[in-house]
Amino acid sequence: MGTRAPKVVAGRAQIKDWPISERPRERLIAKGAEHLTDAELLGIILRIGRGATKSGQRQSAVDLAKAVLTDFKGLQGIDRAHLNDLLKIAGLNVAKVAQIKAALELGKRLRIADNRPQTFETAFSVAAYFQPRLKGARLERVFALLLDGQNRLIEERLISEGTPTHSTVHVRRVLEEALRASAASVVLVHNHPSGEPTPSDGDDATTRDLLRGCKSVGLILIDHVIVGGDRHYSYADAGRLEEPKAL
Repeated sequence: MGTRAPKVVAGRAQIKDWPISERPRERLIAKGAEHLTDAELLGIILRIGRGATKSGQRQSAVDLAKAVLTDFKGLQGIDRAHLNDLLKIAGLNVAKVAQIKAALELGKRLRIADNRPQTFETAFSVAAYFQPRLKGARLERVFALLLDGQNRLIEERLISEGTPTHSTVHVRRVLEEALRASAASVVLVHNHPSGEPTPSDGDDATTRDLLRGCKSVGLILIDHVIVGGDRHYSYADAGRLEEPKAL
């Protein structure tokens, strides 16, 4: 989307000084949010701009929004940015950063709800569901999809979130969540921030432990899917969901 600038009279940078027809909030109410630019929508969230810049002029909330969008190369960059990086921007405080992150998360959750399949029949469907959410993620996140007997989603749970290279999966928590939801089966999903979906030794160990745990309580581990960028790895497709036989 573009960043069309409203017609602002010089020296009147505050949005309250703009003509009513140019104010983002009023335009949103009159015409709908889809008619506003990214900077205008972000400006509504920020509400207040910042004090005088080096040029000696105050900046409106929309001007501040444009600066943030430029610094982080768009909404995706803002979404990926760490809170501390955003707080380095003059004019952003904890409250504003929290508002930005909350608005972006609501947008992601709405998109997730719209794109959520009724059933998860294949590793491809699982990967396709998670890839838009995990693409560009800086941390490893582990999810459990809790399914009924027809592979329909009962509930999705975030199990853990770790460093860019490791996340400890608590098998006990996965089992507890599945039993609490009366699930028939489980799909474990996690991402590799490196973009390489090949499983590690730790991933193999987690899969073996979870497979044994599921069998001990009458659950089925359908798959463990690793998402890396636009690719994925499936333990089920690789034929690796058989519990090793004792020697």
